[in-house]
Amino acid sequence: MGVYTFVCRNSGGEWTAKQHSGEIEASAATPYELQRRLVAAASAADSASGVQSSFSMVSPSSAVFQVIVGAVGGGPMISGGAAVGGAAASGGGAAEAPKEEKKEEEKEESDDDMGFSLFD
Repeated sequence: MGVYTFVCRNSGGEWTAKQHSGEIEASAATPYELQRRLVAAASAADSASGVQSSFSMVSPSSAVFQVIVGAVGGGPMISGGAAVGGAAASGGGAAEAPKEEKKEEEKEESDDDMGFSLFD
């Protein structure tokens, strides 16, 4: 599984992207086309199947784009902050999963009597 993070900028009507920790770069006229090119480049760099992506605008002229290759199916299930099944399936010598802490249920505050009525 590979995670590729890109910093995207719009300058002069052209969107450019540079990988945060790597050498992949791309440019396009629209953010959509830029995303397509970056997904293709990340998929070519990582042979795993299944791609997930996230595009987040930071300002009107900048964004962050993340591509996760190999994230769909077959990966470890994340539950309660601990990865379950990933190390055992790969035969790694992983430590036992931490035991879940029992949390006392907090009493919910009642909104029944706030001292005023919405319809008064």
